[in-house]
Amino acid sequence: MSKRLKKLIFSKLFLFSALAGLFLFIIVCAVFMRFIFSGLPPVYEMEEYTPAVTTKVFDRNNNLIHEFSIEKRSMVPLEDIPVDLQNAVVAMEDREFFSHPGISLRGIFRAGLYDLISGHAKQGASTLTQQLSRGVFLTQEKKIIRKIREIILAIQIEHQFSKREILQLYLNEIYLGSGAYGVKAAAKKYFNKELSDLTTGEAALIVGLIPAPGRYNPFANPNLARQRRNLVLDVMQQQNYISKDELEKAKAEPLPEKQEQQEAQPGQYFIEHIRRILEPKYGMDVLWKAGLNIYTTIDIKEQALAEKIMNKKLQEYDEQVAKGLGIEIDPNDAEADVPNDEEESVPRENYPRLQGAFMVRDVKTGAVRVMIGGRGFDESKFNRATQAKRQPGSSFKPYVWMAALQKGYTPATLVKDLPTMFYYDGRNWRTFNENSDLYSLDLAKQSFIASKDFNVWVPKNYGERNEGWITLRKALEKSKNLVAVNLIDAIGVSEVVRVARKAGITAPLPRVPALALGVSVLTMDEHLAALTTFANGGIHTDNYYIERVEDANGRVLEQHVPIEEASFSPQNSYLLINMMKGVVQRGSGAYVSRLGRNIAGKTGTTQSHRDMWFVGITPHTAAAAWMGYDDDASHENGARFTGSTTARWWTEIMQEILKDEPNDDFAVPEGISFAYVNPITGKLAMPSERNKFLEAFISGTEPQSF
Repeated sequence: MSKRLKKLIFSKLFLFSALAGLFLFIIVCAVFMRFIFSGLPPVYEMEEYTPAVTTKVFDRNNNLIHEFSIEKRSMVPLEDIPVDLQNAVVAMEDREFFSHPGISLRGIFRAGLYDLISGHAKQGASTLTQQLSRGVFLTQEKKIIRKIREIILAIQIEHQFSKREILQLYLNEIYLGSGAYGVKAAAKKYFNKELSDLTTGEAALIVGLIPAPGRYNPFANPNLARQRRNLVLDVMQQQNYISKDELEKAKAEPLPEKQEQQEAQPGQYFIEHIRRILEPKYGMDVLWKAGLNIYTTIDIKEQALAEKIMNKKLQEYDEQVAKGLGIEIDPNDAEADVPNDEEESVPRENYPRLQGAFMVRDVKTGAVRVMIGGRGFDESKFNRATQAKRQPGSSFKPYVWMAALQKGYTPATLVKDLPTMFYYDGRNWRTFNENSDLYSLDLAKQSFIASKDFNVWVPKNYGERNEGWITLRKALEKSKNLVAVNLIDAIGVSEVVRVARKAGITAPLPRVPALALGVSVLTMDEHLAALTTFANGGIHTDNYYIERVEDANGRVLEQHVPIEEASFSPQNSYLLINMMKGVVQRGSGAYVSRLGRNIAGKTGTTQSHRDMWFVGITPHTAAAAWMGYDDDASHENGARFTGSTTARWWTEIMQEILKDEPNDDFAVPEGISFAYVNPITGKLAMPSERNKFLEAFISGTEPQSF
């Protein structure tokens, strides 16, 4: 083969190899660029980019009471950010910001050289635009691939947005430590100030945090924070952003002092209830990150004072019980301390702590003003106002009395306060009425006790005293158990259940005579709403907690729409409320009368003093109070509390809450007339009688004889 031919073949092979190599290089480059660009989001998404911002919760008076946030962040327009802060960022982080196209070639070369020497990507040498692209779209991992993507994305951002828009987003996006994102959150976190109130030195300290927020935190490392702040100020002066006088003045400013740990904010049970309502509806991301504004019904001032009073009174009762049990407790301790002489004391584990719950709502609208679910949210997040199912005891009796009114009874009707024995025949509860005294009934039930097929129940009044025949009014005022069970026997259990349902009770109700004494279990919020129906002229409205929810742009997402349901006649409702006023004036809730107001109420105490209630209602405001033990314990050797005890701290709270409410009386509807009656016989009173009582009747049902 000639040399010429060999040279020709070699040149062709070389050309082929070169072309193949070039082709392979192009393919590799294409694959690499595809890989690079596949990890880049469309830059136009930044036009609609919305970082996670704080959802704010307001009370009825537009006081900010809580924030739902994963990141402490607020979005602020650039014109509301102090010029000193803007200048400090540019001076320290990117002095060529207003002239470069998104990247600094000098910085890239310097960083690239470092990367080659060290073998990994250097975090620094990024422009503001690169930092923004990394913060918004990319991860913080130190890889060369991520750095290339950051550069490409920064150029795209510069092409798409103005310098002012980029700077604004950067100042709202940057992480500044302690959970604070953006300069507004940082101003609040470190100085408890609004942005507009920041001094030059404070602005410099915030900017100094950017490279390493933990390292330069003024609370954790004050010396490093001061050095870093002064460096920022020096650079600002060197670049003519501030004068020498301003420099010295700013350096002389003291560092912020760490704020004392704040006490637990009031209304935590209410806030948690709001979360339980809204999170399933909008999702966790929207509630915690979308910057909603939630306007609620709570009055945070009333909430705070109610919590303070309830906790104080229950602590006093705890000490009273513990003293009776031989236990000394620290008022600042949630647990009891066992005395040294343990032979004369009750074991600590046998001492449970009294719990309580309290709610206030508007009578007509149902707006909840106060909600206390327990003595301490940090101690127990279980909400005893909405989640606990407790026996209402005698506070259930108004439903029985309403059923009686609907059957034609009047407040002056004589009802039976006599012993009654009930027995269960395997299918129904029946009464044994042949005898009317407890001794005879006790003898009569002996024949049933031996049989497994029969259950016998002999209810008793509190104190085990009965008065024979008394008026319907007096029976409610004195909370007579025997009258309640005799009424439900005469009217029918199903009628009482029907009344409770129309009032708003949805909980299961056992169809037994003991229902009259409140053996069912109810939640406080449901019970309060149902009893309030009678004070609202027979019109039921549900409790509600949220007036409206707005998105970050002020668009209303939801707004409360009132729904009213006419459940009872205004006349029967007034008669019942008028009798319940007597509970406060002369009956088991008489302690409440010291408020000097027109209040309808009902106490309730369950067996073994496990649950103690008071529900009181004015023409405008309804409130329920409960105290008891989570484990259904009672203390036979300690203080035996009742619903009347609960009425005492109810009164102390409501004395404050009602002080600005007019002392109106319940409106008398058409079709109601009044007549003086003898409170013992229920008949018309003679004009000369001294203890006659002015009673209300549905017109035409007044007594006709003296």
